[in-house]
Amino acid sequence: MTDDVSNKMAYSFYLGCVIPNRYPMVERATRTVLDELGAELRDMKGATCCPAPGVFRSFDIPTWLVIGGRNLTIAEDNQADVVTMCNGCYGTLLEVEHALKHEEKKRNYVNEHLQKVGRKFKGSIHVKHLAEVLYYDIGLKKIQDVAIHDLGLKVAVHYGCHLLKPSAIRPWDGESEEPRFFDELVEALGCESVDYRDKMMCCGAGGGVRSAVKEVSLDFTRHKLEEIRKVGADCIVNMCPFCMLQLDLGQVEVNGVFKDIIGEPYNIPVFYYTQLLGLSMGLNPIDLGLIKQHDLKGVPPFTSQEPALRKIFKKLGYNYDELVEQAKNKK
Repeated sequence: MTDDVSNKMAYSFYLGCVIPNRYPMVERATRTVLDELGAELRDMKGATCCPAPGVFRSFDIPTWLVIGGRNLTIAEDNQADVVTMCNGCYGTLLEVEHALKHEEKKRNYVNEHLQKVGRKFKGSIHVKHLAEVLYYDIGLKKIQDVAIHDLGLKVAVHYGCHLLKPSAIRPWDGESEEPRFFDELVEALGCESVDYRDKMMCCGAGGGVRSAVKEVSLDFTRHKLEEIRKVGADCIVNMCPFCMLQLDLGQVEVNGVFKDIIGEPYNIPVFYYTQLLGLSMGLNPIDLGLIKQHDLKGVPPFTSQEPALRKIFKKLGYNYDELVEQAKNKK
C-alpha cells in the first residue's frame, strides 16, 4: 500500500475482553487516531472472547478452534480483515486462521460445528495486529508525516510475546529476537526508544501465570520494571491491554509484594501507543482518554500517567490542570 491513505481502509475491529472491561480509553484513542488516519472500523457484532491462547488452547484445542473460527466468520460477514489491539487475541485469531486455511481436517471439524449456528469459515479475510496496520498498511512515513509534535520522552518499549511469535506466521520477516518496528513507530513521535536489559522478556501475565501463581507473575514484572527504571525511562509504551494491565496494575501489586527488596516504589507511567500517537498528531488529550472524566477509585490507569503527561503538555503548551477541569465539566 502506498503512503496515500486518503481512500478509506476498512477493518473488522476486534475489541477482545480486556480493553472493553479495563481500558476503554484505549479503544477511544485507537478509534480517534485511526479515523484521523483514514481507516474505517467495522464493529464485529456478536464477537466473543478470542479465546485466550495461553489458557484456553492449553486445555481444549478443538473448542478453541471453533470459537476462534466463529469470530473470523463475523469479519468475513463484514468483508474486511481483522485488526486487533491485543497480542493474545492476535495470537489466537491469526493462528486459528492459519490452521483453518492450511489444515482441511481442522477446517471441516470447525465448519461442522459452525453450521449449527448458520455459519461457515470461508477463509476470505486475514488477521492483523494494530502494529501491522500502522507500520505496513498506513506506513511509517505516513506516521512520521502526521506526527507534527515531538513528544520528547525517553520511552521503554514493551513488545510482548504473541506479537512476535511464532515468527513463521508473523509479518515481521523473522525478526522476533531483536525487532525494531515498534521502536521505529515510537521514534516517529519524536521520542527516544531506550534499550534496556531483557527487553523481550514476558511481562509476566501470560499463559495463565497471573491467575495461577501471582507472585511468580509479579516477579517477572518486577524484573522488567527494575531494568526500565535503571535506564531512566519516562514511561512504558505497549500495544497489548493484558501486558498493559500487568505493567500498570501489576506495578502497584509489585510495590506491595516486593516492598522489602525494591527500595523506592515504582511509579512508571504506562501508555498504549495510540494514546501517544494521538498527542503527537495534535489531537485533544480528552478525546484520547488521557484525562479522567470521573473521580472513581480502583480503575485504570492504576499507576498515574500524570508525570509523563505533564512533561508532554508543558512541551505542547497545554495546561494539565485546566484540561482536568475541562474533562470533568465535559462528562
